[in-house]
Amino acid sequence: MPGYQGKILRVDLGTGKTWVEEKDEMFYRRYWGGRGIIAYYLLNEVPREADPLGPENVLVFAAGPLTGAPFAGSGRNSVGAKSPLTGGYGDAEGGGFFGAELKRAGFDAIVIKGCSEKPVYLYVHDGEAELKDASHLWGKTTGEVEDLIKEELGDRLVRVAQCGPAGENLVRFACVANDLTHFAGRTGMGAVMGSKKLRAVAVRGKGQVQVANPEKLRELARWMTENAPVLAPGLTDTGTAGGTVNLSVAGGLPTRNFKQGSFEGAEKISGQTMRDTVLVDRDTCYSCPIRCKRVVKTETPYKVDPRYGGPEYETIGSLGSNLGIDDLVAICKGNELCNAYGLDTISTGVTIAFAMECFERGLFTLEETGGLDLRFGNKDAVLKAIELIKERKGFGDLLALGSRELSRRIGCGAEDLAMHVRGQEIPMHEPRLKYALGIGYAVSPTGADHCHNFHDTGYEKADSRGFEELKGLGIYDPLPASDLSPEKIHMFWTVTNLRTFANVAVICQFVPWSVQQLEELVRAVTGWNTTAAEILAAGERANTMARVFNLREGIDLSEERLPKRFFQAFSEGPLAGKAADPAVWEKAKITAYKMAGWTEEGIPTKECLARLGIGWASKYLPDKG
Repeated sequence: MPGYQGKILRVDLGTGKTWVEEKDEMFYRRYWGGRGIIAYYLLNEVPREADPLGPENVLVFAAGPLTGAPFAGSGRNSVGAKSPLTGGYGDAEGGGFFGAELKRAGFDAIVIKGCSEKPVYLYVHDGEAELKDASHLWGKTTGEVEDLIKEELGDRLVRVAQCGPAGENLVRFACVANDLTHFAGRTGMGAVMGSKKLRAVAVRGKGQVQVANPEKLRELARWMTENAPVLAPGLTDTGTAGGTVNLSVAGGLPTRNFKQGSFEGAEKISGQTMRDTVLVDRDTCYSCPIRCKRVVKTETPYKVDPRYGGPEYETIGSLGSNLGIDDLVAICKGNELCNAYGLDTISTGVTIAFAMECFERGLFTLEETGGLDLRFGNKDAVLKAIELIKERKGFGDLLALGSRELSRRIGCGAEDLAMHVRGQEIPMHEPRLKYALGIGYAVSPTGADHCHNFHDTGYEKADSRGFEELKGLGIYDPLPASDLSPEKIHMFWTVTNLRTFANVAVICQFVPWSVQQLEELVRAVTGWNTTAAEILAAGERANTMARVFNLREGIDLSEERLPKRFFQAFSEGPLAGKAADPAVWEKAKITAYKMAGWTEEGIPTKECLARLGIGWASKYLPDKG
């Protein structure tokens, strides 16, 4: 089957059994991969109200039809389960080589249930799978585990996805690390792995991904290789952190727990400064010429190991400006620690920022933090906090719960200082700069997320590349970033569904493929007569299934809101005096509900599900659906 292996590996950790489930073309065309396949299995196999850290939760590693095909952007995979951080639908994507290797090993996805009595790792190779003892891996860093597995299997080309010691210790925002420097970061998937005593998944395959039209695919791949230096020069040169200073100038760089939008030390921690000081190499993912990944090395004042890569923009913001830290080497060290331990840098930094504001407001004392002087700018306290979070020791045991749960335990108004949506910490993008982005945070099935979201500033000008793409999808008028009209909500959903398509395909959003080229890529790989309409429907279908899962789990839709801080204007800086009006924002959210085919309460209708070809999911809807 072009684009697919037609096989899904099933694993029961409770019994130690593995088996293969075969799927036909229509299953794949309806659910594609990534979020589509994950949501399908979670809805159908995870019992309602299952403990996210219990044996009934299902953990899914899912590639997509484009994963592993030889062109730029095809080196990604998704990881999903019921989230221990939010209590609802959870997934995250990682890059590198793991997803492509999984396809080469003969499988489109791995679906894992149950819990092992002792630590194990799963070894998948050329259509076969076996569980191996991982007792000797438990408690070790991600680097140590990768080395030991490759040595044990006698193959340096084995690709390893693992939970890290933070996942072992059930830190709610533990992530899954691929190849040490690529991460499925959000929603706590590492904690789910740890709860199952599954320390790692190692894959190795010598097969190929069959494609329907190899010559057309080669033509498209050559085009991107030749044009990427022109279309995405900044990603190669300075990585995702290249826009740090510009965001600060615009007022959209999260600073000191989102209290400010501009950081006086932005230049010191920028991608340009990283390039000129600590950068020693640029890394990449499978078949990609862009090489946006950073590799940094320092000896003083902190020794930073280059094998753990370097910080992305999200880390620069979450461990830098949002903590009031302008020391790039300290940020690199924090990034190394998070990568070695398997911690999501966004939730780690935003949770610590919340704790810092609480500390400065006197909501807890130095004695209660175990001596951690959690004032903004204290880099040594941050590095110590990361260690304590990983170990679940002292005050780190509370930080490991995430900002929502910690704020509930503190009380005294701390809830208003916790920057999250439905339990997931806000990424490093400011809703007072990008208004519809805030709608996206609220209605995202995973809690606040920037990857499958709409970034308003890219669609303000008619001559921008982002807006030029929308013309082919029937949107002809650019709109200001502060607009929340029905026209803006239409634009929001179009882009959101397009971005989610990248999750189901499964490909990288940074590679600047046009919508037309995406159609051509899918046709070349699968042989399907795919159109832009099907691409948007695939994204919408996956998002809607994830939402139905949340509704089935009893997620309170009144929590689909932003923290109060984002409706309070900055007192100074470029965005001084600017913030969305709460009533206007709420009206825009309801418009988003209705435009998606949901009720005013935010519940997908049966007609909506029928339109998307998933009428079977209506049995999981509340009565109002």
